Amino acid sequence: MSLEELFGVGRDLDAVQMAARAVVLFFLMLVMVHVAGLRMFGRKASFDTIIMITLGALLSRVVVGASPAIPTVVASFVLVVLHRLIAMATAAVPALERLFKGGSVWLYRGGIFNTKAMHRAGISRGDLEEAVRAKSNRLKLTDVLEIHLESNGDLSVVEDVVGEARRVQAATNDIPRPATA
Repeated sequence: MSLEELFGVGRDLDAVQMAARAVVLFFLMLVMVHVAGLRMFGRKASFDTIIMITLGALLSRVVVGASPAIPTVVASFVLVVLHRLIAMATAAVPALERLFKGGSVWLYRGGIFNTKAMHRAGISRGDLEEAVRAKSNRLKLTDVLEIHLESNGDLSVVEDVVGEARRVQAATNDIPRPATA
């Protein structure tokens, strides 16, 4: 059996030829993941997600015969290497990290809501309350000090272990603080 018979040519592929292409691509993608590093699949920042979607779109074209295999695989490797180089550069240069990955934004701090940032991100007070319950096992926003929207889209919750949120909230609302014993 020739390679042409095994992998097919063009778009007229049968199930066996598509399966053969998928097997080869699987192993090539394992190499790509090794080159890119696990960060691409673990962090899930927009920077990483764009590469994953693009790779999926590109490599699927090889399986169905919509694009020539060798140039498409080479283009995919170029994207993976570029991703790796940018990841290494952003780890070394904070300004590049901010440009490619974004940064953290506070949404809630000691009883104060950053409504402008919440609106821009499409995050409601209910989303913040859910994050408090899920991440800190607390029931109320007043039980946490801060909530941040991270560059990967996660909400991180800073627990109020010493009652600072209540003190800040009391000071900002002109509510007299309770006397300490």
